[in-house]
Amino acid sequence: MSGRSMRICFIGDSFVNGVGDDTCLGWTGRLCAEARRAGWDVTHYNLGIRRDTSLDIQGRWRGEAEARLPEVLDGRLVFAFGANDCTLMDGRTRVAHDSSLDATRAILADAAGWRKTLMIGPLPVCDDPSTDARILALSRDIAPLCARLGVPFLPVFGVATGSDAWTSEAAAGDGTHPNAGGYAALAGAVAEWEAWRAWF
Repeated sequence: MSGRSMRICFIGDSFVNGVGDDTCLGWTGRLCAEARRAGWDVTHYNLGIRRDTSLDIQGRWRGEAEARLPEVLDGRLVFAFGANDCTLMDGRTRVAHDSSLDATRAILADAAGWRKTLMIGPLPVCDDPSTDARILALSRDIAPLCARLGVPFLPVFGVATGSDAWTSEAAAGDGTHPNAGGYAALAGAVAEWEAWRAWF
């Protein structure tokens, strides 16, 4: 490896975990595999947990990241969450819109003060238009929040809904998660993002 050593924690929900991908790479594994092929000594930590909301992530991310990113090493953070906040439980959204934004603000302010940090927007669930409308509204409100904190933000809702691979694979699976083709489409969008490319 000719590139500098770097450890990256990807922190979020089932989309970060790569649920539904028969290759078990998801979009995070594909991104880091590409970086390694380019000569970077990247260590990839997937810290995605199914059904996690912003509040769940707020409670766990720092301890999990600190265990993997010693201060003497170049550690980076990539967050991606929000869809689970917008789903219904007992007829109510799991996390209210304003509470989601408050949790996101707290997470990113803490993270950005510690390590280089990126935020990927929440992804659609595809099989529930009302939930997707809430997810899209949350994504739109996260953008200015990230701008105020100086954290680069990539909205990807449209990447997923505009990808035939994502939508067809989700429909053929559990209605929400794509397979390898959908995750590859998302990885491609992140790989072309200026903020991600600047890390390398």
